Amino acid sequence: MLTIRLQRVGKAKHPTYRLIISEKARDTQYNYLELLGTFDPHAKEDKQMIFKTDRIKYWLEKGSQTSNTVHNLFMKHGIIGEAKKKKSVYISKKRTAKLVEKKKSAKVETPAAEVKIEEKTA
Repeated sequence: MLTIRLQRVGKAKHPTYRLIISEKARDTQYNYLELLGTFDPHAKEDKQMIFKTDRIKYWLEKGSQTSNTVHNLFMKHGIIGEAKKKKSVYISKKRTAKLVEKKKSAKVETPAAEVKIEEKTA
């Protein structure tokens, strides 16, 4: 399956990305079929993304998929018109459990904090 995704290039701590199409099973640093554009997250808005829109639409019509991050970038810049963003960050089960615990403990502590504030103001 062909996938449109980002290939990291650039200096250390100053990444720039190439928008490439390649096999999903291949490493991004491996050979790619076509270079579809560039993305520089540090540049100004007008020079941040340079895409070959016609080639991107061609590959999408042929049935290629996009990575979650690329999908969200395309939505932001109007290349694809889907209204739902894809989640581009994976949260492990262990981390999810910690977040749930933190939310529960925060809910339990808030009523006690409100009572103390009311006592001080009275």
